Amino acid sequence: MLIKRPADIRPSEITPEAVYRDRRRFIQGAAALAALAALPAEAALPPYKKGAYGTTEPVNSFKEITSYNNFYEFGTDKADPAAHAYSLQTRPWTVSIEGACRKPKVWDIDALIKAFPLEERIYRLRCVEGWSMVIPWLGFPLANLLKQAEPTGDAKYVEFSSLHDPKQMPGQRRAILDWPYVEGLRLDEAMHPLTLLAVGLYGQELPKQNGAPIRLVVPWKYGFKSAKSIVRIRLVEQQPVSSWMKAAPREYGFYSNVNPEVDHPRWSQAKERRIGEFLKRPTLMFNGYGDQVAHLYAGMDLRKYF
Repeated sequence: MLIKRPADIRPSEITPEAVYRDRRRFIQGAAALAALAALPAEAALPPYKKGAYGTTEPVNSFKEITSYNNFYEFGTDKADPAAHAYSLQTRPWTVSIEGACRKPKVWDIDALIKAFPLEERIYRLRCVEGWSMVIPWLGFPLANLLKQAEPTGDAKYVEFSSLHDPKQMPGQRRAILDWPYVEGLRLDEAMHPLTLLAVGLYGQELPKQNGAPIRLVVPWKYGFKSAKSIVRIRLVEQQPVSSWMKAAPREYGFYSNVNPEVDHPRWSQAKERRIGEFLKRPTLMFNGYGDQVAHLYAGMDLRKYF
């Protein structure tokens, strides 16, 4: 992973997705031109900077990132979120910060986006199912928000809750999981500089099927740890029980760090298929972010605490 020097960028200066991958391929042929036409209009997000963390690996296309998703609130097929997320209303929207903190607050989403400087983070995403992507997120470190809330000494963990509204999220009409979707991190994981609250990708407002208007991104953990469409962040003393831990405790642990040496009961984690590629590639420990996060788990049995 490379450390990039920050540089000011405005949304209006964002180049099309193809520049991230391969400009020449993008401009060749009618199919590429159609893909350009399919890009949504630029959303009104504040100016942002290149973040301190990034990778030079080719990023996946906007179409790949927005059409191949796990977001069970809209269905269990990879195409369901893109097909059904239109029913999600992202304004008005509030996010509450509560629990073991001195300054709890209910944030309006637009005030929240303006309150913290935005930056671009190009992160690898690894799904527990064995596929992966590289995504240019736009957001701000979760630590900035938590510091403002001033956690008390009782705050050991952070619990994230997604919206629960079956009218807007048709997948919640089925008992796939115990809704609302809940995830959690240790406080030191939540405060780590890699942990991001994303409000956009490709320099634009976050698409609904990707967790609009605000979602968690924890790049060294499997993708399901990154809760989408968040409405509540709660600082707690006890380790939260996540939705997947409730549903299948033998398959989904609290930590869920990307680990090629510990297989999921249904999927080998040794290799992964990058979306858009044919051959599989070896999976990297902590998804390639070991230099930044391995110290968080020093001395832990990662087979026991999977």
